Amino acid sequence: MTLRAHMMERPLMISDILAHAARCHGDQEIVTRLPESGQIHRQGYAATHQRTKQLANALIKKLKVREGDRVATIAWNSHRHFELYYAVSGIGSVIHTVNPRLDPKQLIWMLDHAQSKVVFFDKTFAPLIDAISKHCKSVRHWVLMTDASHKDGVATKCQSYEELIADQSTQYEWPMFDENTAAGLCYTSGTTGDPKGVLYSHRSNVLHALACSASDVIGVGARGTLLPVVPMFHVNAWGIPYAAPMNGAKLVMPGAQMDGPSIHELIESEGVNYVAGVPTVWLGLLQYLQKSGKRIDSVERVLIGGSALPEALLRAYEDEYGVVMQQGWGMTEMSPLGTVNNLLPKHDALDREAQIKVKLKQGRLVFGVGMRIVNDDGEELPWDGKSSGHVQVQGPWIASSYYRGAGAESFTDDGWFKTGDVAYLDGDGFMTITDRSKDVIKTGGEWISSIDLENAAMGHPSVGMAAAFGMPHPKWQERPLMVVQLKEGAEPDAASIIEYLRGQVPKWWLPDAVEFIEEMPIGATGKILKTKLREIYAGYEFPPVDG
Repeated sequence: MTLRAHMMERPLMISDILAHAARCHGDQEIVTRLPESGQIHRQGYAATHQRTKQLANALIKKLKVREGDRVATIAWNSHRHFELYYAVSGIGSVIHTVNPRLDPKQLIWMLDHAQSKVVFFDKTFAPLIDAISKHCKSVRHWVLMTDASHKDGVATKCQSYEELIADQSTQYEWPMFDENTAAGLCYTSGTTGDPKGVLYSHRSNVLHALACSASDVIGVGARGTLLPVVPMFHVNAWGIPYAAPMNGAKLVMPGAQMDGPSIHELIESEGVNYVAGVPTVWLGLLQYLQKSGKRIDSVERVLIGGSALPEALLRAYEDEYGVVMQQGWGMTEMSPLGTVNNLLPKHDALDREAQIKVKLKQGRLVFGVGMRIVNDDGEELPWDGKSSGHVQVQGPWIASSYYRGAGAESFTDDGWFKTGDVAYLDGDGFMTITDRSKDVIKTGGEWISSIDLENAAMGHPSVGMAAAFGMPHPKWQERPLMVVQLKEGAEPDAASIIEYLRGQVPKWWLPDAVEFIEEMPIGATGKILKTKLREIYAGYEFPPVDG
């Protein structure tokens, strides 16, 4: 007979995170560059908690939001967006964070599929809202995330955020309910077919935030100042809006300005020591630093995710600016963190080049994430650092299905999620992704890693961005085509890029051609859109080989 423990059964509630921050870190700031004006706004966690209670009252009394209703946001990182994270889920409703970079038709489809009843939006997205609002059948209220003075120029009938909450009481008792109640809804980027909804719970978000708090994951405490450049509409900004207040960290919200000079200004003025975002952000900041001669000496670590960390980017930040580059991996379906890269004590004895090889891996498993690598027949492969296969995951903050029953084929019969990544694991739990299943270049019966090929090309002094993908070949099935966006002022020189790659990758990996593009297509989450590149270069024929 099982002996039952004598522990309290208190549900894990998202509202408890902010209540804790207000009590124990009330003066710690959330600093926002306001999207509507560019001005700097400051308020502590205690004041934020009071405003969040006002917002909760307004949602219930004015907007008639009920438990389980979806409340959408089309907004940048700001204190108001942060307040919505807590007020909406705190009353038992679901915050539906919408990616404004998606096609308007997808946005309309997404709001309709989620049946969102209210949409909060930043003024920079007013033209987008004016274009889609008449087509969103389920939306009853539109709320502009400003004060009343910024309502000019918005055609859609709406009220302002500050007007909405101004007359509401700061008294509100956060209700307790089942911790498995839905709290957030985020859709995948929908690169193939319609986007799929991932429905997060209070339990999953709190457990994910606790995992983020570990020193080898994000681990920023009350002495930390954290700048999430990763948007709050992208997988809950990697859990940072929950993990930061849980640990009393200062938050710096960049609003709509995420260019190199603007990010540098915030880092310098607020003493930021931890930053998180996708590689394209850090490429832009690096180019600004190198051009201006400025530095980011307060920054200790940068967490990079969304796509692989290029070696050239790692070396530039670590060698020139003394910033530790920390690579992470995850997915919308994983809330999102699955692995984070931190060197182990045994790596201290390695020389610099050997350490870089370790740092370029996607990282070690975060506690709570189960992982296995399987072959095409579903047989599990060993963690030997060389057996490459399909990545499958499971855990308490990983989706068990998609919202409204879509995409059942992405889940196995025994309860694992198929990530679509191809990777291998070593004995220390470090994962190395070799490719996405759909992006592996299959040539003559062998596989070429497009990620490794791109990272190698990024070391060329003229290459700003690089994308490699397979194109049909009459003899080899597929051969790699490399598409390059040059750095400012650089001249196209395909031969020098191929020559640069020679010796860095196997000879048979060398691209059969290099094409130059003025502007690389970037997707809604900051990744290079290979689907768009395949459309641009559809029907491409490789030049004949001499002789």
